[in-house]
Amino acid sequence: MLRVDDLHVYYDAIHALQGVSFRVDKGEMVTLLGANGAGKSTTLKTISALLRAKSGTIELEGARLDRLPAHEIVRRGIAHVPEGRRVFPRLSVLENLQTGAYSQSGGASADDLERVFNLFPRLKERIRQKAGTLSGGEQQMLAIGRGLMACPKMLLLDEPSMGLAPILVEQIFAIVQAINKEGVTVLLVEQNAAMALAICHRGYVLETGKIILEGTAAELSGNDRVRQAYLGG
Repeated sequence: MLRVDDLHVYYDAIHALQGVSFRVDKGEMVTLLGANGAGKSTTLKTISALLRAKSGTIELEGARLDRLPAHEIVRRGIAHVPEGRRVFPRLSVLENLQTGAYSQSGGASADDLERVFNLFPRLKERIRQKAGTLSGGEQQMLAIGRGLMACPKMLLLDEPSMGLAPILVEQIFAIVQAINKEGVTVLLVEQNAAMALAICHRGYVLETGKIILEGTAAELSGNDRVRQAYLGG
């Protein structure tokens, strides 16, 4: 479904991604693991055209994406839920969700809103509340819900557990699994490697801009290098 081939990305003189290649098949949940600064968020931003690669290709279902503008990436079926949630604090929950549907003809449909509210009942309870007054967990729910309002084929999730209590992390990941079971393909960047490998089918490990390991979730969980670096030994 998604194919990234030999991606090179720079921040001025810094070579952030150095020949990154990977694939995500339709219906999969795939995780990108790595330490801070490894290039995980840069990879997602490049896929969604928030950054431009110096070279390399990105394809979705066989069609090139890497020269398209960001809004066209959304129209092609990729929604990006960024690190840090990035909700619009002065807009209500409903208004935030409506912004997620800007690429849909006719805007936010009642069915799409109901789908989000079924996944996140707490958002329905706070539909008129300003997003900036929500808790961290509620803002993460809103950020994911806003991404779903674009009716994506693929969801890019960047650190959805960041700053959340463990019980909320479990809830968020259970919902991400439910979204995947509905048919949405997921590419997940996550510092909580144990949780990511528990729910994903496959994974790749990034280190200083290069993919150094790949395999099924079980293979990576059993890899000594992964266990020592990301799973506490």
